[in-house]
Amino acid sequence: MSVENMNNYWQGSSDDMYRALLKELGRYVYVIVFNKLRSCGTNEDIEECVSDVFANLFIAVEDGYAKDIKKLAGTMAKRRAIDYFRKLSASGRNTVSVDDESLPELKDCFDVENISENKEVRNILLREINSLGEPDSTIILQKFYYNKSSAEIAKTVRMTASSVRSRCTRAMERLRISLSAMGITR
Repeated sequence: MSVENMNNYWQGSSDDMYRALLKELGRYVYVIVFNKLRSCGTNEDIEECVSDVFANLFIAVEDGYAKDIKKLAGTMAKRRAIDYFRKLSASGRNTVSVDDESLPELKDCFDVENISENKEVRNILLREINSLGEPDSTIILQKFYYNKSSAEIAKTVRMTASSVRSRCTRAMERLRISLSAMGITR
């Protein structure tokens, strides 16, 4: 998206320009930042990084440095997220919370956002995952907590990637049934 194309979106104040940029590029920037920080940052860290990206993007657009705004936004998002990743990793905050939106498959099994506030439920979840036994518990933890691909997990558990995917599917179903029996549902 060039500056000329963005001119079609606003015909007024700088506020209109900011709103247009946020509307057009908000999700794009958020996804880039989220994918870099989901393993070490909180939702607040991700939102702060996105805000920093847009602050810098607005300055670049106002100063006339931007030729291709979308490309610039992507580059800024990637670089800022890498900086945040380094800062967060160095400070020892490299944990992933269960309420993280990066767990779409797990979220399908139950409503993570509503029940993750309860520490006891998180403990139950981890206990149930561990009760799946090996290699299923390792596969689930690696896939959903550490966001590893089936190929990466396959190397760890000495299986093929397709075997990892099938075991993951079956383990998720067993986990869903187990949690449902405890009253933990979507």
